[in-house]
Amino acid sequence: MPQGSSQRRGPIPSPCPSPPPPPPSPHRVAVIVDEATNPFEVGVATELFGLPRPELGLPAPLYEVTLCTPGPEVRMNHGFFTLTGAADLDAVDDADTLIVPGHPDNVVPRGAAVLDAVRRAHARGARVVSFCTGTFALAEAGVLDGRRATTHWRWAEAFRELHPKVRLEPDVLYVDEGDLLSSAGSAASLDLGLHLWRRDHGAEIANAVSRRLVFASHRDGGQRQFVERPVPHVRDESLGPVLAWAQERLDTPLTVADLAGRAAVSPATLHRRFRAQLGTTPLAWLIGERVTLARRLIERGEHRLDVVAERSGLGTAANLRARLRQETGLSPSAYRRRFGAAPGERLKA
Repeated sequence: MPQGSSQRRGPIPSPCPSPPPPPPSPHRVAVIVDEATNPFEVGVATELFGLPRPELGLPAPLYEVTLCTPGPEVRMNHGFFTLTGAADLDAVDDADTLIVPGHPDNVVPRGAAVLDAVRRAHARGARVVSFCTGTFALAEAGVLDGRRATTHWRWAEAFRELHPKVRLEPDVLYVDEGDLLSSAGSAASLDLGLHLWRRDHGAEIANAVSRRLVFASHRDGGQRQFVERPVPHVRDESLGPVLAWAQERLDTPLTVADLAGRAAVSPATLHRRFRAQLGTTPLAWLIGERVTLARRLIERGEHRLDVVAERSGLGTAANLRARLRQETGLSPSAYRRRFGAAPGERLKA
């Protein structure tokens, strides 16, 4: 080609786009089903972590569940049915989280194979979770010595006698010790399971799961509100109406006096009712609700801390940072990186 001439060229092809990264592997959950295990708690584990979650609009499941048993078949509590075809206890060795449901024979030690599986899981760093009286199995395995835990209020004294090295907290719905978690009664297994969703994937996703279950994503107070005691005949003093009223006005400067005025009682009476019904104070409840709202706003993509602080009623970005770190251990930017929606991504209603 002569010097200085030009050659007509077609459009330069754009480089091939990089393939999207593969979805992360689901978090593996193993559930030990032992002789006389309570079927409700096994159902909670499979409902929370084993079923598809189309309401989340995600490309892949976040959890997968494996039921494992110490023998080829296990007779459930009261012989309602027999479970067969489950994996053996070797499946525990591949689990990221191990769940141990309860059974009614708490003074009868679990089998050696079950206790060894719990010890192996804990020793290699898996998250170990007990539902209801499953805490007895964790204590028998020795993994709870010196640690906090809870169990059903009805069995609290028996637990203390059998396992004095465990720091039992009988008044709460669940205890989170990081690698060891325990719930109180059977229904509190739902509270703890949703807490795991919230801890792993944020409040917004946990709320979507709770809506599907038609169950509160977070119940205030502890199990002291369920302990049997004489019930006097008194007029209805439920906090429900004032709580609902306050939740609709979190972006306003509500005070304890405002809540007391709405309930038509003195602040001292309101404190007594909060303590009796929720196991907390009005101010602590109000701050907790505001932090929960702030978390949801961040997860939904709001990046402006002053806006989040204002809409959640926390006032200033500094207060938001302090309260969020106190609640989650994370700064707002770290919380956004971990739980915030990707650009253009939103949860399905």
